[in-house]
Amino acid sequence: MKTADLCVRDWSFLSAKNSYQDAQVVLTGIPLDLTSSFRPGSRQGPQAIRSASEGLEEYSPYLNLDLVDCLFYDGGDLLLPHGNLQVCFERAEHLCRLLLQDNKLPVFLGGEHLITFPIVKAMLDFYPDLAVLHFDAHADLRDEYLGETYSHATVMRRVCELVGPENVYQFGIRSGTREEFAYGENFTHFYPFEILAGLESSLPGLKGRSLYVTLDIDVVDPSYAPGTGTPEPGGVSPHELFRVFDLLQGWNVVGCDYVELAPVYDRSGITVLLAAKLVREGILAFSGRLTAL
Repeated sequence: MKTADLCVRDWSFLSAKNSYQDAQVVLTGIPLDLTSSFRPGSRQGPQAIRSASEGLEEYSPYLNLDLVDCLFYDGGDLLLPHGNLQVCFERAEHLCRLLLQDNKLPVFLGGEHLITFPIVKAMLDFYPDLAVLHFDAHADLRDEYLGETYSHATVMRRVCELVGPENVYQFGIRSGTREEFAYGENFTHFYPFEILAGLESSLPGLKGRSLYVTLDIDVVDPSYAPGTGTPEPGGVSPHELFRVFDLLQGWNVVGCDYVELAPVYDRSGITVLLAAKLVREGILAFSGRLTAL
């Protein structure tokens, strides 16, 4: 089965090219929204990001790179049977495997954070040395939430079980239970409240490793990004996140996702615009890795 058979295309991100075959980077939406614990609405995230991208320039002054020089393709949104979580997992994992088999660098738009679990599961078969860089307001390290082991509140605990907690790096965390913070401090590479110092100190130990980046928009302070299901005051600024992509430029990032954007709570549209800009930065920063191989 081809990736085109799994997805529906209504709108493309900015200057996406028309050819999947020629693309180095493939952007796909995974509009999963089944376990949101506070305010649902993240399934609308991928299309909102595409729409907002029309207000951006292709050129990034942060990276001095331009999307017109990047071979990337927008494959649309994965078709999901909302209500059947297991089938949603299977389709997301299958899509990721197809992209990796075709030597594409996948960029995924959520949807809730639980999409990271099947993606990382697929990634491990191609990159057994995988390290996961997690930018988020929430630890997401609960073993279960409301009796469910698969939830956007447990996703990083499930990822730890896949890759080993010693291969998970968490930045910007400022919310969670006492047990979650203890787990992070004892088992993962845990950098609460800030992102840049922890990332800068972690990168030397990640040299040569395959990196997967998962970015929850609520890592940003809600004064900049109110359009999310679980806003958490005390977050980082957009400028700090732009710096993250600068730091990761040239590293072996093999895939990434952007999750938990909920446009219904974004009255002014500033969160959607920020998310679109971050997607642009990621495509530009991580596609450089492909030309260096």
